Amino acid sequence: MDIYRADPDVLLAAVQKEETRRQRGKLKIFLGMAAGVGKTYAMLESARAQQADGVDVVVGVVETHGRAETELLLQGVEIIPRRQIEYRGAVLTEMDTDAILARQPQLVLVDELAHTNVPEGTPRHLKRYQDVLELLQAGIDVYTTVNVQHFESRADAVRQITGITVHETVPDSILDQTDEIELIDLAPDELRKRLTEGKVYTPERVEVAANNFFRTGNLTALREMALRLTAEHVDHKLQDYMAVKQIAGPWKSSERLMVAVGPSPFSEQLIRWTRRMAYNLEAPWLAVHIETPDAPSPAQQEHLARNFALVRKLGGEVVIAAGDDIAAALLRLARQRNVSQIIVGKPLRSPLRDLVRGGSPVDRLIRTSGDIDIYVVTRESRPDGSVAQPYVSFRSPWTDYLWALAVVGATTAVNLLLLPWSGYQANGLIQLLVVQLLAVYIGRGPALLGAGLSALAWNFLFIPPRFTFVIHAPEDTLLVVLFFAVALFTGNLTARLRTQERQARNNAERTMALYTLAHETAGAVTMDDVLRTAVTQVGRSFDAEVAILLPHGGKLLAQPHPCSTLTLDEKEQGVATWVFDHGQPAGRFTDSLPLAAATYLPLLTTGRTVGVMGIRLRSGERLAVDQEVLLETFTSHIALVIERELLDEAAAQAAMLRESERLYTALLNSISHELRTPLATISGAAGILVEAQTEPSGEARRTLLGDIQSAAERLNRLVENLLDMSRLDSGRLRLKPEWCDVSEVIAVAVKRLEKSLADHPLTIEYAPNLPLVQMDFVLMEQVFVNLLDNACRYTPLGTPIKVEATFDGRLLIVTVADSGPGIVPQELEHIFDKFYRGSGPTSEGTGLGLSISRGLVEAHGGTITAENVSTGGSHFIVRLPADVPSPPVREAVL
Repeated sequence: MDIYRADPDVLLAAVQKEETRRQRGKLKIFLGMAAGVGKTYAMLESARAQQADGVDVVVGVVETHGRAETELLLQGVEIIPRRQIEYRGAVLTEMDTDAILARQPQLVLVDELAHTNVPEGTPRHLKRYQDVLELLQAGIDVYTTVNVQHFESRADAVRQITGITVHETVPDSILDQTDEIELIDLAPDELRKRLTEGKVYTPERVEVAANNFFRTGNLTALREMALRLTAEHVDHKLQDYMAVKQIAGPWKSSERLMVAVGPSPFSEQLIRWTRRMAYNLEAPWLAVHIETPDAPSPAQQEHLARNFALVRKLGGEVVIAAGDDIAAALLRLARQRNVSQIIVGKPLRSPLRDLVRGGSPVDRLIRTSGDIDIYVVTRESRPDGSVAQPYVSFRSPWTDYLWALAVVGATTAVNLLLLPWSGYQANGLIQLLVVQLLAVYIGRGPALLGAGLSALAWNFLFIPPRFTFVIHAPEDTLLVVLFFAVALFTGNLTARLRTQERQARNNAERTMALYTLAHETAGAVTMDDVLRTAVTQVGRSFDAEVAILLPHGGKLLAQPHPCSTLTLDEKEQGVATWVFDHGQPAGRFTDSLPLAAATYLPLLTTGRTVGVMGIRLRSGERLAVDQEVLLETFTSHIALVIERELLDEAAAQAAMLRESERLYTALLNSISHELRTPLATISGAAGILVEAQTEPSGEARRTLLGDIQSAAERLNRLVENLLDMSRLDSGRLRLKPEWCDVSEVIAVAVKRLEKSLADHPLTIEYAPNLPLVQMDFVLMEQVFVNLLDNACRYTPLGTPIKVEATFDGRLLIVTVADSGPGIVPQELEHIFDKFYRGSGPTSEGTGLGLSISRGLVEAHGGTITAENVSTGGSHFIVRLPADVPSPPVREAVL
């Protein structure tokens, strides 16, 4: 028996989708085929049922259109007051999203999802559906109403059916966030009856509506469209359920769609068609634009930007690539992105152009597509049956054509003067050269004009018989034909090479900008360096003012980083905060908070927003399409670099915490061990002394008191070491330098360890004429105490210890040598670490003495090292700077 095993990727995607839905509010759409079917009435009835069950329900906006039965259902439901906005002399009202967010109800009613907000004042969003999405992100459930013709992907079909263009639309991507669709269905005849009874529109509009949009055929088609949309949504919900529950089913194979987009109004239809197909297949899709050497006009750039905005609005991915052959570039990108289906528009090409170019790009795409399916979508017709014509634009301004005309005229005049000496063949070559120069410095169109005029002028003014277009000699006829053909093709080729060179230069500049950003940020060491580099590179590449804001404690900081060049006021800071909270672009040239002075982009990484970047071009204009794509790449890279720095800081913090934990544990272990021995000695000796029945003799008493004193001195050294280490770590250690004789410092240290050194023969040697050295007497005394105590602890009893002081002309060198077993070679590099205790015959000590000694010596500008001696034992060598001559010793005057 076959056992069903769910695809783990499909299962993971379904689980993540379900988890995302749990984290936000639930969206229910009351869908209708047209106005008047009862969507608002059904929404209010459902809301009252929820209210009866104890759900906190408020009305964000509900349009009753004066219907008494609808207004009756509003009684008893809290209504959030609307914002009042003055617009063109009239006072209008809009839903107050901020008030709803502050109120935080469980359920809010929002009528007319496709509504466009009044652009005056300070609108948060241009469209009401964007307000709904924000409410959902805040965890508030939403009931809303919409007609099927308002969905973006259905707009073309509605226009074909009804002849009416729907201007207020919502993206189909909102269906992906819809939890439930309730279809409010009504038979067309019943709806027309309601229309005639005045329940839909006012009486003066009834007849016009009945004869146009509300025709029975239109309503039947819209009803089918609404039923189909609802069925598709239910099918998607079923598939998600089957995936989560691992129920076997006829799963669709993996599909990926790609639509070719250009600067044409027909691309909008292709984009919507692809979105509908991707939704039915539950497949990802992308829109591709191929940059050719022909530079688009400003109008085409604007339309291309609108097409890309539509792609993003409908949930697609925008990809821009360069290539001379559109078909080859599309196939190359399709194979790179594992695309299974390509959607293109049906071409409107002339047979002559197709013959010259070897067929249209669509024909070449179909011939070479291999195993990739090609869908050719026909352009829609207007209501009158005509087909719109594609863009026709002159890429060169009319002044360039005037320049071409003037240059050809001037060249012709000069050739007329040179004719007696040069001959008409040489004049033809000069004219041909001028055509090439026109192609290089002006453009293709002016060069083609110059080629035609030059051929006519050469024939009319230079080739015998002159001043007529009649050519007698066959070879002259051939010359004219060849002249025109060579001028035409070489001029076109030269212009093409010029545009290719310009395109290559632009690509190189973009690549260099990305490389510079990546290279500079890779070399940045700190977060400040990263942000400073990012602001500099973005500002230089886009000629813009830039601000970067980072979060702290889960909230965006109010002020941008000090390296920012864009100053933000309170209003702009609010826009940046909104972008950080919602992870969506906002500000100027966007649909969210468009009245801002700058554009704000979230710095997104996987699963979180690491900051916000604001950018304002100094020119005040919108970025070109290719520049917008480059800016997206910049923001993605900057986000990754910031995340890298944050992860490095987190890793360093974690390492510091682990080290602190280790040191804390080592300190407790060391101190508990080091305290136990002297405390036991003190406790035992004191117990004997206070015990009246066993009062010791005088000698025994002195011995016990000596043990107590030794244990107390040991505890005192432990406390001094801990205090010294604390001062070293906190940077609060302050030296009190004075001119000292090192022999006196060593003598005091030896005196303090007199009892410990009693079991080790001690030899002290001083070189003659040792200089006085500036040092802190007390701290250097502690250094030598630690070194001598270390030698006593880690060498067997009876082994000698030697202290030697020398001077090499620049450094005072003090060596503490013992004759013990030496230091294990692997431990030499750790011997001065905190809490490190060597593997000697004893494990006593805190492991702080040598570490403190190194810190104190380095505070004096010196060094301390340890090394093993071949004859046995180890040497600890202290080197202190002594190159500053000491002041002369003054005699005391009595």
